[in-house]
Amino acid sequence: MSMTMTQKILAAHAGLDEVEAGQLIEADLDLVLGNDITTPVAIDVMKGFKSDRVFDKDKIAMVMDHFIPNKDIKSAENCKCCREFAVSHDITHYYDVGSMGIEHALLPENGLTVAGDCIIGADSHTCTYGALGAFSTGVGSTDMAAGMATGKAWFKVPAAIRFNITGKPSKWVSGKDVILHIIGMIGVDGALYKSMEFTGDGIRNLSMDDRFTIANMAIEAGGKNGIFPVDDLAESYIKEHSKREYKKYEADSDAKYDEEYTIDLSTLKSTVSFPHLPSNTKTVDEIGESIKIDQAVIGSCTNGRISDLRVAAEIIRGKKIAKNVRCIVIPATQKVYLQALKEGLIEDFIEAGAVVSTPTCGPCLGGYMGILADGERCISTTNRNFVGRMGHVNSEIYLASPAVAAASAVAGRICQP
Repeated sequence: MSMTMTQKILAAHAGLDEVEAGQLIEADLDLVLGNDITTPVAIDVMKGFKSDRVFDKDKIAMVMDHFIPNKDIKSAENCKCCREFAVSHDITHYYDVGSMGIEHALLPENGLTVAGDCIIGADSHTCTYGALGAFSTGVGSTDMAAGMATGKAWFKVPAAIRFNITGKPSKWVSGKDVILHIIGMIGVDGALYKSMEFTGDGIRNLSMDDRFTIANMAIEAGGKNGIFPVDDLAESYIKEHSKREYKKYEADSDAKYDEEYTIDLSTLKSTVSFPHLPSNTKTVDEIGESIKIDQAVIGSCTNGRISDLRVAAEIIRGKKIAKNVRCIVIPATQKVYLQALKEGLIEDFIEAGAVVSTPTCGPCLGGYMGILADGERCISTTNRNFVGRMGHVNSEIYLASPAVAAASAVAGRICQP
């Protein structure tokens, strides 16, 4: 039986020769992930199990990132719960203040995710690791608890959609523009419970950070996961960051896909998602000059990596953030922060009138470090723009690339970089 890349990974982890779309399987897990919001719920669930011990202390990652450093008593209590659990179970990969970063940037950076892995995380953007050729998907805290205890998870094998990537993007067009274009094309439910598999010779023109961004937002199209082939660039990244063994899987040439699309990178333009859905997209040249902003956020698990900060700094350097605009820059990890400091990017941001935060999810989920008031507009490199996502229900979020966000922060309105 022919299989897609995702189906081959799931078959291998279920100990089966083959699987097909719709089949229910139990698969072994290489990593179980939780954060400071979802892990306390999982810990509470585990208390009801016959055994509350974890299956493997080396295959669990707990990242304090949503409300770190703690913003209030509740967030402090959540982190205390996680911290005590990590100590009592001797969890190897526990990340707190000083070592933390936004989970989906931190884990690949620290070599915890490699090609061929089967990964679950109690966070919807766990699909990020598909950039490295892993099957990774978000689950609820109950499934996280079961995964921590047994090292296994149930899956319904997903059908797949193939996206054939061709061409080379023009300057300022990045992975964020690619995935916003795709979501705008197929809708927020266009890949519902399906694997979004990216192929084609154009992939070589996408950096690893581009691929992380695209895989990260597969969930915004309803996807079960997003996944890229393991080419030379992916292997180089894995070898640079990890000492773990990895395995390359390739889709069969006659694998079945429910739908196929071709994306020519050379035709794409800087793209913005308007409120209140990621699929509500327009290219920047369609917008005009009428959309003024109150805030710009550059960061998140989607676009807080060093390449994102470099692009933003290149545009902002030597300029000033527009009057009455707040520009908030959030490096995704401590290593990204330190690299940006060494390269002078932090100085560029501060001299322009922006502020730079410690690594945190912060305003992305309406946490802190940039909450919006009634009627305010924010252009953000984050991944969701639902009603009330970043603050008041009457605020508006426009999703964009770091280049567009930086240019807009300087102009005071949404504009072309």
